[in-house]
Amino acid sequence: MRPTHTPDHCFALVTETYAPQINGVANTLGRLCRGLLHRHHAVQLIRPAQAGEKPGLIDDGALHQHLVSGLPIPGYPELQWGLPANRYLSRLWQEQRPEAVYLATEGPLGWSALRTARRLRIPVISGFHTNFQQYSDHYGLGLMREPMMRYLRWFHNQTRLTLTASSTQQRELLRLGLHNLALLGRGVDCELFHPAHRDPALRHQWGAEPGDLVLLHVGRLAAEKNLGLLINSWNTLRREAEQRHQSLHLVVVGDGPQAPELRQQLPGAVFMGALTGQPLAAAYASADLFVFPSLTETFGNVVTEAMASGLAVNAFDTAAAHQHIRDRYSGCLAPIAHEQVFIDNLRWLIRDSEGRRSVRLHARHRACQLDWSAIVERFEGYLLQAAQPAADQTAAVGK
Repeated sequence: MRPTHTPDHCFALVTETYAPQINGVANTLGRLCRGLLHRHHAVQLIRPAQAGEKPGLIDDGALHQHLVSGLPIPGYPELQWGLPANRYLSRLWQEQRPEAVYLATEGPLGWSALRTARRLRIPVISGFHTNFQQYSDHYGLGLMREPMMRYLRWFHNQTRLTLTASSTQQRELLRLGLHNLALLGRGVDCELFHPAHRDPALRHQWGAEPGDLVLLHVGRLAAEKNLGLLINSWNTLRREAEQRHQSLHLVVVGDGPQAPELRQQLPGAVFMGALTGQPLAAAYASADLFVFPSLTETFGNVVTEAMASGLAVNAFDTAAAHQHIRDRYSGCLAPIAHEQVFIDNLRWLIRDSEGRRSVRLHARHRACQLDWSAIVERFEGYLLQAAQPAADQTAAVGK
């Protein structure tokens, strides 16, 4: 995207993950970056080089991508930690000083960006995109939970503002000792994710006949996603459906370290691998129910994508589901970690066709109120506020 005039402002975005990587952080950063460009700002995007790329500059008009060296993240070989880049960032920001820096990740690259920006007196805000402190329990690193939380607390409290994805996350981070929190939220593309993309041929490919119900799960197939509950729910409810002579189908979209194990434990499920764009939209719209057992989400973009696609979502009462679903009105919510309620809610959605139809209609209506342009405008406002001189900020607060 090449600007037709001088950019209004220049901001730096620092992240360890970005498209074409498939995860919620990369998707969100892509939206925010494109939104700032659309609003006539220049963006320095600082990220690790991905497979097939070399460190260096990719210059495309108002978007300047600065690729630094990285190393694979343990357990996530397709993702990279950005290595510390103090010298590079110091040289860059002395030559092309941004008005504010946004840190999306807290790895070595984010740490070096925080130190460099503070030394150069460039305003810094951050985002809490991933609950790494919760992941430690799922990877045999329980002893690292408290040290990791101390680091995350220190990191974010060094920034002027930490942006959160949901109100539940904001309350949890406040309890854990983070200060200066502000809600950013997330949007959803209701044109891409739309019930009109329902594809009878795709349903037939899945083995679903007219009148059958398709349950869908979308996400990383990893230990922190609580996929044991997906297995238990499916095995329990499939047996019940067979006794009633009702046909259910399970479709799993995504990839990750637990994929081989899931294929073994869900032999009747259809595994689509990782999907994006139109194929992902068609998969959502061609299903009927969305099963989301995760308890570690900062938001959960897949929840609002499923709602926009007209699916009845079954989830726990946290993150995006807590913020945008009314129980048994626009989806189903189970209290956190109450697995039996989660299964009971899914049972109700499967058995009550009229209730399911009403939920799907209200889910779509709610999702259509979540526009990305409003999120980008809010993000822009936080950056501009951070970029103000301290005296101006004090005066603005006093008004």
